[in-house]
Amino acid sequence: MTTAHTDATAPPDTGTSAVEAAQRELLDLLAADASAEQLAGPAARARAARVHPRDQEAIDDATRTAMEVHRTQTQRRRREAELAALFDTAGDLAALRDPDAVLRAIVHRARTLLGTDVAYLTLNDPAAGDTFMRVTAGSVSATFQQLRLGMGEGLGGLVAQTARPYASADYRTDRRFKHTGAIDAGVGEEGLVGILGVPLRVGRRVIGVLFAADRTSRDFAPEAIALLSSLADHAAVAIDGARLLEETRTALVELNAANETARAHSEALRRAADAHDRLTDLVLRGGGVDDVAREIAALLGGNLAVHDADGTELARLGTGPAVPPEQGIEASRRGGRAVPVDGSWVCAVLAGPELLGSLVLTGRAGLTAADQRLFERAALVAALLLLLRRSVAEAENRVRGELLDDLLTAHAPGTGRDTGSMTLRARKLDVHLSRPHAVLVLGCEPGQRPRLLAEAARRARLLGGLAGVRDGWPVLLVPTAEPGPLARELAQELGRALGTPVTAGAAGPTTGPEPLPGAYDEARRCLEALEALDRTGEGAGLGELGFLGVLLGDRTDLAGYVDRVLGPVLDYDARRGTELVRTLDAYYTHGCGPARAKDALHVHVNTVVQRLDRVAQLLGPDWNTPARALEIQVALRLHHLARRRTPGAGAGAPPD
Repeated sequence: MTTAHTDATAPPDTGTSAVEAAQRELLDLLAADASAEQLAGPAARARAARVHPRDQEAIDDATRTAMEVHRTQTQRRRREAELAALFDTAGDLAALRDPDAVLRAIVHRARTLLGTDVAYLTLNDPAAGDTFMRVTAGSVSATFQQLRLGMGEGLGGLVAQTARPYASADYRTDRRFKHTGAIDAGVGEEGLVGILGVPLRVGRRVIGVLFAADRTSRDFAPEAIALLSSLADHAAVAIDGARLLEETRTALVELNAANETARAHSEALRRAADAHDRLTDLVLRGGGVDDVAREIAALLGGNLAVHDADGTELARLGTGPAVPPEQGIEASRRGGRAVPVDGSWVCAVLAGPELLGSLVLTGRAGLTAADQRLFERAALVAALLLLLRRSVAEAENRVRGELLDDLLTAHAPGTGRDTGSMTLRARKLDVHLSRPHAVLVLGCEPGQRPRLLAEAARRARLLGGLAGVRDGWPVLLVPTAEPGPLARELAQELGRALGTPVTAGAAGPTTGPEPLPGAYDEARRCLEALEALDRTGEGAGLGELGFLGVLLGDRTDLAGYVDRVLGPVLDYDARRGTELVRTLDAYYTHGCGPARAKDALHVHVNTVVQRLDRVAQLLGPDWNTPARALEIQVALRLHHLARRRTPGAGAGAPPD
């Protein structure tokens, strides 16, 4: 009975078959690449079937072994996939040639391989000593995308500085890194928490940092760090290769450009030399300004105008009359180069520092550098031509100067002058002495007198007159009925041309050759008077020098002097029946005192003041300055003298 009871309560001998069945199932599941949950199934079912503890332990051991095998297979497959992805990445990166495309591909692969929310890449800036955000994938923050990290700042700065990978499960609270306000603000705005950064190295040189980051906390496993580091190594090689390729391309482009520049420069030099030879040969064969202008316009394919130093047109081809731009000429003169002005090109024609004229090229707004040099060479040839013209003009000026010297020479009494012969000589030079002429004597610094004579001779030819030197002074004989205004105009124009003050004393107008010697003497005295009055740089006739001109002049015009000084007051008295002249005389006679003048005039002092205010309106606010007061008093005396000498002059005129 006892034995039967024992046999009835003992477990059946099925343990071996249960363990073997579980082991076979585990092997089948491993072969089928089942999941970890499926591998845990046999142990769970055995436990539910309440198998013998020894059998359960054997099944659990087999399950753990199967789980380890599963993990090993999973890791191997993942590693194989990662290696395949790395190889694919290397192939893709090697196929890329654009540096920006390489960087974008690296960041995209990093984000894909590690399965992170964001991936980004920074590059080192050796000049600034920091690292800057270059490319991002998955980023939404503009602030984050523009970050710059100093060496040692934040996680990325530390990676760039130490060339070692760093990972943080929660960067916000990780105190291993140097936090800055700018970096924390960018990371916070992007919402990043877990961050992994690995260096991009080329040899021992760190060129940047590759990052993978999540917006949640994440512990990056060593496998993830190794994977990103491997990708970074491939990426660094690709980046450096793209950089070298780009540098090679740039060098080739620069070399091609240098070769093209050298070829173009050589061609430009050849063309310029040919043009210079053609233009020079044209000048030496006797070509004129028109011929040279035509050749220059044909060479440059534009329209051309040639002017002399005072703006007179010498030649024009294909363009309308125009005034040469003074600012452009001055700029070209200072720089010695052609300059663009309002769609045209201007080049000063120079002989050393002296301005001989200008060239104005139109119809070629976009002048190339080679054509600009050609234009400047043309200006040199134009300078040669104008110098030749000037040599011819100087020979002609000697003839005209000799005639002028004869006209201004006073012969001894009784010897007479062959005025008929001089008139005929003048007519051959297109100078008609039967018309009114003025004599002008010019003064400037002694060192500038040769240039002044050359400029004066040109002005004389333009005006239809003569120019020469007498007693060391440049002298002009020009047709005009108004010597004073002409003297002022010439003083200003010649002063601008020479860049130094020019003074002009004038006399005339005269008709015929007889009075010319006297007019010359008067013009000399006028020049001396202007210089004595400290009016250097001005021009005038003796009649415009006030009472001093009256004293110095041979042909005294007292009435004209009185009219110039007192004319407005005399006219006012004549029209209104007032006594401004009498008031002025009383004012000066009684010591310039209105209170004393009112007694002589038998009027109230306010009346005297009011009359003097009217005088100021008529003669100008400076009427009572010492110089003007002297002029007015002399004019008053001459006026009273003329009234006494004039029959029928009104009674009551004040005495002298």
